[in-house]
Amino acid sequence: MSLQLKRNIAYSIFLVLFLQSVFGQTVTVLEEGSLTPIPGVALYNFKKNKTQVTDLNGKASLGIFDLNEIIFFQNFLYEKQKLTKVEIAKNNNIIYLVPKVEGLKQIVISASKFEQNKRDIPQTIVSIDAKDIALVNPQTSADLLENTGNIYIQKSQLGGGSPMIRGFSTNRLLITVDGVRMNNAIFRGGNLQNVISIDPFAIKNTEVTLGAGSVVYGSDAIGGVMSFYTKKPQLSYKDDLYLSANALVRYASASEEKTGHFDVNLGYKKWAFLTSASYTNFDDLRMGSHGPSDYLRSEYVVRENGEDVMVSNSNPLVQTPTGYDQINLMQKVRYEPSDNLNFDFGVYYSTTSDYSRYDRLIRYRGDNLRSAEWNYGPQQWFMGNFQLTKLSSNSNLYDKIQTTLAYQNFKESREDRDYQSAIREVRSESVDAISFNLDLEKDLNKKTSVFYGVEYLHNTVGSKGHEENIETNETAPNVSRYPDGSTWQSIAAYASLKHKPNAKFVFQTGLRFNQVIAKADFTANNEFLNLPFNDVEINTGALTGTAGITWSPSDMIQWKLNASTAFRAPNIDDIGKVFDSEPGAVVVPNKDLKAEYAYSGELGLKLNFDNKVVLDLATYYTFLDNALIRRNYEINGETEIMYDGELSNVQAIQNASKAWIYGFEVGLEVNFSKQLKLKSQYNVIGGTEDNDGVEEPVRHVAPNFGRTHVIWKKNKLQLDAFVVYNNELSNNQLAASESSKDYIYALDADGNPYAPAWYTLNFRTQYQYNDNLTLTASLENITDQRYRPYSSGISAAGRNLILALKYTL
Repeated sequence: MSLQLKRNIAYSIFLVLFLQSVFGQTVTVLEEGSLTPIPGVALYNFKKNKTQVTDLNGKASLGIFDLNEIIFFQNFLYEKQKLTKVEIAKNNNIIYLVPKVEGLKQIVISASKFEQNKRDIPQTIVSIDAKDIALVNPQTSADLLENTGNIYIQKSQLGGGSPMIRGFSTNRLLITVDGVRMNNAIFRGGNLQNVISIDPFAIKNTEVTLGAGSVVYGSDAIGGVMSFYTKKPQLSYKDDLYLSANALVRYASASEEKTGHFDVNLGYKKWAFLTSASYTNFDDLRMGSHGPSDYLRSEYVVRENGEDVMVSNSNPLVQTPTGYDQINLMQKVRYEPSDNLNFDFGVYYSTTSDYSRYDRLIRYRGDNLRSAEWNYGPQQWFMGNFQLTKLSSNSNLYDKIQTTLAYQNFKESREDRDYQSAIREVRSESVDAISFNLDLEKDLNKKTSVFYGVEYLHNTVGSKGHEENIETNETAPNVSRYPDGSTWQSIAAYASLKHKPNAKFVFQTGLRFNQVIAKADFTANNEFLNLPFNDVEINTGALTGTAGITWSPSDMIQWKLNASTAFRAPNIDDIGKVFDSEPGAVVVPNKDLKAEYAYSGELGLKLNFDNKVVLDLATYYTFLDNALIRRNYEINGETEIMYDGELSNVQAIQNASKAWIYGFEVGLEVNFSKQLKLKSQYNVIGGTEDNDGVEEPVRHVAPNFGRTHVIWKKNKLQLDAFVVYNNELSNNQLAASESSKDYIYALDADGNPYAPAWYTLNFRTQYQYNDNLTLTASLENITDQRYRPYSSGISAAGRNLILALKYTL
């Protein structure tokens, strides 16, 4: 037998064996890192007419798939993979999947609305994943944000939570839910609690961009963007049903909180359904026993025999009245006809009961409490959100396109009545908000990508006002908070570019043009106000930009440098609001407003010493020009008018200020071992604003604050001991608008209001009894400190035991 013949026979045998292994091969799917088999991984082709599922050993047969057919590997806990049978054979028939839990810490969406590696983003982004949320076990989404250590939370009542980020708050911060803008035309400069409408049990992960985000998100994103991403329905990718469910109950001692939650996922090959519901009942909140006596609630008003009476509080530590109820519902549907096309539809609903605005109930007029009642009506939020996502490898315009159409309805109201008065003032507001977003991503080459899109927003404001006599039940019309029927529109286009010439350097830049049109008719309110105008139209444009670099000269060092401009256009709250801002003052409309602009710079440095010690530093500076701020005003030459029966100083929102805000942030992580680590975050913030040539403190610049955690985790048990701390703001460090609210502050030795320093010691633990049952327990404020976070009208919880039991199916 010739040598050539032997070679041909050997080659033929090898080819037969290879083809046999390819056509009849069995693949094994393992988790990257742990190398453990992954059962329940769906394998399917592009058309989804061929499917297989890995068994308990992570194995599945590939016999039904063609030789060069792309096979997708999908499990909702892991990143998706796609390979051909030939490629799988070259990998020794082993596939490694990367857990998504780890990926959430590396991949962010909020920076461009598309997935990017977090290391490539020149801005600071704080990520909170599902495991973090489960351990924190927050009572509201505001409490979830506070646990990042980068965000300060103000509360005027128990049903509150107004974030402060880098010296900015309220309508200078943007909130998004599943990519949809939550900010609306009546987001105010005063404290906002809309974030509590987002159910923390429905959140999959949260990303907070610290600093400006106007290029991608438009008006309001001056100080930061809070992006909440709720859970997605999971498909089975096979003929069998994929069923999963969670149920949770929770109790907290300081407010006698009782919470129940459940969610159910039904997944089919191409359709999936997710239902989520939560109910919470809070009683009056108990404050701590060690701290300033100024915070005690010694007396309150009740109505007895048709008359208001002040009564002594049997327990001055209990802040009466502060309790309320809340319901959150969510229904989502997902349809995936092919691997490159998704349809997502979501319905969200949240409502509270009536709840007292506690900071207004602790004001005195002489020896008597000023208000007999001051309540917010139910805070309601509804959203319907439809999203289409399509991938394309053939289009010259995009690799990924995402279209989002949403409708939102917001409702809120206010009812207040003075002590021993029969007249109750009632004002109710609603906003209908429609939004359309078209966002596209395209890789121009392996080094350069572009992100671009357009946005349209339309808000219609409804506002009513009347007064009612609680003794005779007679009603009479009164001035509404906003001009009824006002509209606010925004039209925008943006584009950004990412260039990564090598693994060490990334450059990103972008531009956005925004046109905002606001219209308001004051004819109805002029029956009460006699303004020198009947209507207002504001039509203003804004061009904003950003540019930044990320440079990683080694695995140990990473530098980030970013510069950006941002803006906030006047909304209906700015141009048309009528309300009592503080005792003896009333805010009135102003038609002569322009957009305010922010110019920011940020420098960051991250040092990673073999993942044993990680130090994250950032410093920033922001100049706010043409700042929209409340200042004294005149109507027809008058500086005082009657409002709700009281002679009040006239004020209005005006482009009357400039502000300079700066700060420094430091984060530290020390991994002593796989089980034990230390995490710490500290924030230093400062700022001044110009008031007719005089520099004053900025209202929403929080005191220096931080938190330090020592975490131990092994097997099924996790322990977290942590301290939260907050510096003092002396009287001369308070903004003028805060100094006038002496009723919410402690008094110093000279009798002047100030915000004392405070700290809390805390401990939490989580134990996973088995695959189904998890117990989370926390003891917060162990030393029972009595403290009130800066600018808050309610004291924080005293010693607080929180217990939660979760069952997963």
